Amino acid sequence: MPIPYEKYEAVIGLEVHAQLLTKSKLFSGDSAAFGADANTNISPIVLAYPGALPMLNKRAVEYAVKMGLACGCSIEHTNYFARKNYFYPDLPKGYQISQHTTPVCKNGFVKIRTANGERDILLNRIHLEEDAGKSLHEVDDRNTSLDYNRAGVPLIEIVSEPDMHTAEEAFAFVTELRKLVRYLGICDGNMEEGSMRCDANVSIRIKGEKELGTKVEVKNLNSIRNVKKAIEFEISRMIELVESGGKVIQQTRSFDASNDTTFSMRTKEEANDYRYFTDPDLPPFIITEELLHAIRAAMPPLPEELVRKYRDLLHLPEYDARVICDDAATIRYFELLIQTTTHAKAAANWLLGPVKSFLNDKGESMDEFTLDASSLATLIELVESGKVNFSIASSRIFPVMVEKGTADALEVATELNLLQNSDAGDIAQWVDEVLLGMPEKVAEYKKGKKGLIGLFMGEVKKLSKGKADPKIATQLLTEKLEQR
Repeated sequence: MPIPYEKYEAVIGLEVHAQLLTKSKLFSGDSAAFGADANTNISPIVLAYPGALPMLNKRAVEYAVKMGLACGCSIEHTNYFARKNYFYPDLPKGYQISQHTTPVCKNGFVKIRTANGERDILLNRIHLEEDAGKSLHEVDDRNTSLDYNRAGVPLIEIVSEPDMHTAEEAFAFVTELRKLVRYLGICDGNMEEGSMRCDANVSIRIKGEKELGTKVEVKNLNSIRNVKKAIEFEISRMIELVESGGKVIQQTRSFDASNDTTFSMRTKEEANDYRYFTDPDLPPFIITEELLHAIRAAMPPLPEELVRKYRDLLHLPEYDARVICDDAATIRYFELLIQTTTHAKAAANWLLGPVKSFLNDKGESMDEFTLDASSLATLIELVESGKVNFSIASSRIFPVMVEKGTADALEVATELNLLQNSDAGDIAQWVDEVLLGMPEKVAEYKKGKKGLIGLFMGEVKKLSKGKADPKIATQLLTEKLEQR
C-alpha cells in the first residue's frame, strides 16, 4: 500500500549561524581571519587561562544590530551574555558565551519567494555568541586534532519561528539570508568555509492539526543545497516511520552528503541541560538610542527598497531589478552607472548581458570586474546615440575597454575605425548595390514577402562592414523597394 505522504504537513524552523566580518574575535584581540596556520590566532582569553578576562567587541554588536534592523526586528537596549555549559573537545572553556534571555534582536521577518508566491518567514530572535574551535580528524590516523583559531570568532545566530512547511521554503530562506548578510557586509556567506552554517529543526503533523510534532534537529548543514536535501529526506523518513507504526524520537542528526541521508548523533539536549547563567565576567552592554540612530543612518537602502526604486522610478522590468539586487557588488556598480547615464534599461541590459557573460567566461565575480562604471557609461551612450550598433560595441569595443580598465568608448571606436556611417549618400550606394545584386529577392519582396527586409539589411551590414547606420539604412531600403 503506498505511503500517504500528502496526509502530512512538515513544520520547519531554521537556526543559521553567520560569522561576522570583524577583524578581531568577540571577546579578545586575536585575529578572526580565516585560513591561518592552526592555533596561531589564539590567546589566554580564547584558551580560558585562569584570570583571563573577556572584553566585548563593539563592532560585532553593531553588525548584529544592523542585521536586526534589516529584518525588521525590535532591538533590545539592555543586553546580557550567558554561559552555555557543555563539554566538547573544541570548546576550550567548557562553556560557550552566548545570549539566552536577552537576544539583541527580537521578532522580525525575512521575505522569501517560491513557486507558491511571496511570503514573510517570521523570526524569533537574532543573538550574539562566540564560535567554537574545530576538530580535525584527517591530520592524525589515531587521534583527533584541535584547531582553536575559530574559537571566539563572533557569530550571530538567526533563529526562525517554526514557520516553514517545505524544503523549498527553507532553501529560499537561507538564500535570502545569505544575500542579506553579504549585502550588509557583515558576513561573506561562504558556507563551504563554515562562515555560514545552518541547523534545521523538522517535525511532521497531520494536515489541519495545530499541535507541533516531535522535532529532530539536523546539524551543521554547509550548503544551501544540502539544507534542502536534508529536510526532504527527514520529512520522508518521519512519515515512513510513523506510517509503519514507529515513533519519532527527539534527537540530533547529521547529514551525509555522499548519499543524501541523515543519521543519528545523539538524543537532543533541552535548554536546561546547558545550565545557562549570566556570565559574571561580562557586564551588561547597553545599546543607546544614539548608537541605534547612527547604525540606521549608515545603512544602505535595502535590496527590497532598491527593487521598488528600479521598477517604479527607472521603469526596469521586475526580473531585471531582482537580478541586479541579488548581488551587492552588482547593486554598487549599477548605482554608479545610473549616476553617469540616463539610459537605465540599457545599463541593466549591459550588466546582465555582456558584463555577466564576460565574468562567467573568466570565472570571476562582479567585485573583480575591472572596467570602471563611468567608462562603461560612455559605451552605453555611444550605442544609444546611434554611433555604433550594439553588436559591434559588445564584440569589438567592450573587450578593448575591459583590457584597459578605463577608456572613452568614442576614442576606442575611432581608433578601431568602427563608428557608424550616417551619411545618407554613402548608405544609399550600399543599398543600391545590394538591391541590384538580388533581383529575384526584390521581386519576391514586391509580391508581398516583406520579411525579406531583414535579409537586405544583413547584406547592407556586410557590405558596409557594420558601419551603415541601421535606422537610415532601413529607411532607404524601404523607400527604394517601394519605388522599384
